[in-house]
Amino acid sequence: MKRAAVFAGLVAGWLALLLAPAAPASAHAVLEASTPPPNAVLATAPSEVVLTFSEAVRQVPDKIRVIAPDGSRADTGQATFSGAVVSVAVDPAKPTGTYLVTYRVISADSHPVAGGYTYSVGAPSTPPSDAGGTAQAETSRLLAVTIPIVKYIGYGGLVLLVGPTLVLALLWPHRLSRSGPTRLAYAGLGLIAFSTVAELWLQAPYTTGGSYFDAGAMRDVLASQFGTTHLVRLAVLIAGAFLLRPVLSGRGGTADRALLAILAIVGLATWPLSGHPSASPVPSVSVVVDATHLAGMAVWLGGLVMLVGFLLPQADERELGAILPVWSRWAALAVAGLFLAGTIQALIEVSTVSALFGTTYGRVIIVKIVLFSAVIAVAAYSRRLVRNRVAASRPFPLRRAIWAELGITAVVLALSASLVQITPARTAEANAGTGPVSTTFSQLISSPIGSLQVDIDPAGVGNNSVHLYAYDAQNKPQRVVEWRGTAALPSAGIEPLEIPLLPFTDNHAAGEINLPAAGQWELRFTVRISDIDQATVTATVPVK
Repeated sequence: MKRAAVFAGLVAGWLALLLAPAAPASAHAVLEASTPPPNAVLATAPSEVVLTFSEAVRQVPDKIRVIAPDGSRADTGQATFSGAVVSVAVDPAKPTGTYLVTYRVISADSHPVAGGYTYSVGAPSTPPSDAGGTAQAETSRLLAVTIPIVKYIGYGGLVLLVGPTLVLALLWPHRLSRSGPTRLAYAGLGLIAFSTVAELWLQAPYTTGGSYFDAGAMRDVLASQFGTTHLVRLAVLIAGAFLLRPVLSGRGGTADRALLAILAIVGLATWPLSGHPSASPVPSVSVVVDATHLAGMAVWLGGLVMLVGFLLPQADERELGAILPVWSRWAALAVAGLFLAGTIQALIEVSTVSALFGTTYGRVIIVKIVLFSAVIAVAAYSRRLVRNRVAASRPFPLRRAIWAELGITAVVLALSASLVQITPARTAEANAGTGPVSTTFSQLISSPIGSLQVDIDPAGVGNNSVHLYAYDAQNKPQRVVEWRGTAALPSAGIEPLEIPLLPFTDNHAAGEINLPAAGQWELRFTVRISDIDQATVTATVPVK
């Protein structure tokens, strides 16, 4: 029963990972502005495209592309990166029509940012496609699932390494064999090493959207902060392997334990330095807090594993009577550290109540809080058993409570691994409604004689520009001999207002109209292409 509870928790943890959002949707910088803006119709071709992100970004070679209406590359040369601003030169001699801008860059916290938008020169046309495809391609589902699992393995290794090392160094009875806990500690060391190497390997295709075996991309990863922190972690693991032997065997002195503690602090810092905390509004605070959170998790869960796996089955009543009160104090400090660090993390990464309930990151935090509360309740029950001296003489209730703690925290650990891939709530809320989406209303409406592209800018109360583009059934520009248009707001009792339209070209007309109130405006346009052929279309425009 007890093993089934933990197994169920682990299965639920893996499910939480598998159902986590795909990695590309988790990018942690957003496109705040662009020149030309999305859906813009320009009279003359621009000489460059400028993209402005919410934070500094790094280059992914050849992943800023501008595709001309004929499908050829309009960008010339490599893009220029200056903090959050990216510029790319564009050939103004390319044909008129709709251009596609696609991008893929790396945000400050090592996550890729990919997307795209269109603008037009002269008049809109059928948008081209990016033959390269990599700038907008989503990271594969395999990567989206594999990365959180690899991180979960690293967290699990941390638990298995810290728990046995701490207990063997400070609490282990001399008469008991150390072989089992020692093997567990080395297994934890191996899992962390495997996770670290796997993260380095997966980071290249994750950020570039390219091959798993791209040597150039791997060099870029190793030269980045992400790569540096992971190489430092590997160095710490190698050095720690030599110091672990005397400590785990019980022959290590104070100096060995002190050096191992210093290495542990350095190693723990590599996790926040390669993730969200390094890009938070207060990175120094976030890094310390996140490292404290990891340490508390590793001490608490690692100690629980040692208790349920070795001490409770093997130690006698006298030994448990000496060990459990000390462990209870350790657990209380670890849980207090977890709670304090988690609260500070939430305040930094979530920031507002609306972000807590209105973003994916915030909702995952809520689930973690609920599960953590359940774990605290179980831990309080365990602590009461220890205080009442029941656990030493009758360890079964304590063992059952610990299995429950481990089962629930397996899910909490999985959620923590998935949070690494989710956009922080502060970023998601701050950029809600921003990015490459213009306030311009744009819609292509079909009719019996072809189609009509309707653009309203800014689709707001006050003066608005109206642009109409007519196309035939083959999506080619269609000659129009007469344009008529009206705008009405029935919900406010506003009768149809005439929209004065002036033809610019055979298939393009424009006009200005003042919309005096917000609401769902009904715009009707009649397009006549001959003495007997005409069509009327309607567009419902939300005006704010």
